[in-house]
Amino acid sequence: MIRPLGTGPARRGAGVLWHDGVMSEPFVIDVWSDVVCPFCYLGAHQLSESLAAFEHRADVVIRQRAFELDPNAPPDFGFNVDELVAHKYAMPLERARSLNEKLESDAAALGMTWSMLDARPSNTFDAHRLAKLAASQDLGRAMVERLFLAYFSQGVLLSDVDALSALARDVGVDAVDELWRGDDYALEVREDEALAQELGISGVPTLLLDEKFMVVGAQGAAQMLDVLRRAWARREDLVV
Repeated sequence: MIRPLGTGPARRGAGVLWHDGVMSEPFVIDVWSDVVCPFCYLGAHQLSESLAAFEHRADVVIRQRAFELDPNAPPDFGFNVDELVAHKYAMPLERARSLNEKLESDAAALGMTWSMLDARPSNTFDAHRLAKLAASQDLGRAMVERLFLAYFSQGVLLSDVDALSALARDVGVDAVDELWRGDDYALEVREDEALAQELGISGVPTLLLDEKFMVVGAQGAAQMLDVLRRAWARREDLVV
């Protein structure tokens, strides 16, 4: 789903920022996602593909926003994603496996190898806190990508702070041990989630482009590129 959106509060908060160019007024893409959401991982790769072809890529700033699919999730569900989907949607286990195999196939088409049978559903609040810490060191994009890979391809339990610390070391994030001794970045995560609620966001991935267009779901690289160009054209119209 894609819909135009008027100006609003989305530029509030630091989020997870990364950009390639120098801008006087950046073209901000706010991305609400969860690191255990398969459509968010697919959408992240589709967005990267579309940005590679976007004529104004150097003016783009991506701000990753935290969103928990299940804020009440336990540290470890104790079963795999097939069983989780089957239980959540009251469907046969074979049907859930078929749906996840389709996701694995979609990922393979984007050059990724997923192992949904090994993925371990869990609470993701601390993973989002880690992403915020990484962003403060200009490592936000690398950290989010590493969290996706760990969950979907390597069977890492993302509620395990020791595992998260190891992933942070892979990326080069400093001061991770201090993160687990307190509640640093907890407020930033909650602010992202409150802003999502304020904007009526109930599912992810959701992207807000330059505060003008909201895109819900992994729409595909070609469609995303079209929306990027439309949002940029709207900016130029406003300047004129």
